[in-house]
Formats: sequence, structure tokens, C-alpha cells
Amino acid sequence: MVGPSTSTSSSQKVYKPSPNKQNTRSKSRSRDSGAKRQSMLNTHKLSPFKYDMNDVLSNSAMDPNKASSFLASVIAKASRVSTKDAKDFARTFLEEGDLTKEEYDRICRLMDKYSKYR
Repeated sequence: MVGPSTSTSSSQKVYKPSPNKQNTRSKSRSRDSGAKRQSMLNTHKLSPFKYDMNDVLSNSAMDPNKASSFLASVIAKASRVSTKDAKDFARTFLEEGDLTKEEYDRICRLMDKYSKYR
């Protein structure tokens, strides 16, 4: 007979997990538990955030081309790094005179409104 034999010992195999595939979920949780949660832009609410930001920037004295790149940079920093870093980035535009204090405050409030801790 060619092929595997059908003895009773082969039907009584006990499943043993590979030593390389031991509960990877618990390892990743233990690594993440040391990481501090940060406030980041909620990507599910990106469209309303853009709409509100465009409203603020269209009423500002900032050049429209500069405002477009500013908005893209704020969204990138707020969604990937933290809203704190995005606020620091916006503060540089306040110091340069491209934004007023009221516009800067509105932008910061929008970032707080559309953010969540991750």
C-alpha cells in the first residue's frame, strides 16, 4: 500500500502550539501598556474638521496657498503625532504674524473638539 498508514496512534495526536507562536496578543499588550496615551485627531471626523478649519482659514489674512499647506501639516501632525505638536506648529504661524490670537485659539479648540486619546 502506498500512502500514510491509518493506525490508531496517528488519530490520537494532541495539539501542541509551536514555541514560536505563543500568545502574541499578550506580548503586544504588555509592550503598549508602557506607552502613554496621547490626544490625536479622530480620523473618523476628518471631513467636519477640514470644513471648520477651512472656515477659520478663509477668514484669516493667510495666503490661500500657504493656508492649504498649513491645513495639511496640521492634519498630519494631529493625526499621527499628537494634537500638542500640531498646536505647537500652529503657534509658529501665530508668532510669524500669519494668524491672530483669536484664530489660533479657534484652531486649538477645533483640535480639542475633534480629537481622542490613542
